[in-house]
Amino acid sequence: MSRTDYYHDPNAPTPNSVKVAVSAVVRDSVGRILMIHRTDNDLYSIPGGALEAGETITQALTREVKEETGIDVRVTDLIGIFSNPEHVIAYDDGEVRQEFSICFHADPIGGELRTSSESKDVRWVEPSKISSLSVHPSIALRIEHGLSTSADPFYT
Repeated sequence: MSRTDYYHDPNAPTPNSVKVAVSAVVRDSVGRILMIHRTDNDLYSIPGGALEAGETITQALTREVKEETGIDVRVTDLIGIFSNPEHVIAYDDGEVRQEFSICFHADPIGGELRTSSESKDVRWVEPSKISSLSVHPSIALRIEHGLSTSADPFYT
């Protein structure tokens, strides 16, 4: 399913849903960030996805990272809660979702990089190289806060 992200766009469609999503800034032992090239909007992103019934937030996160990247992770810390009503995601099935993502730090603990139906490229990226990728501003904000030295979680 394809999607279109609207960000601070006065012509964005009106949301008709809000779903809990999770995402993670996963860094390897040399500080590189795990990034995917999404198949649904053709942008680079940190891994993540929707919470499913019957799972905890951390179970959702570890499942989503594994599904999209092949990497097993351990959640270590909260980065923040991103719920900007100015970020609207329209799907081709008619759903128009307001952003609501809980973002975490996570450490890789196993697995091997691989793509999936949701990721056409998976790679470790130096933080200084993120700006050379096509990354949505809401994901760039999560990465920025994930790299911050502040101990306080970010909230929108």
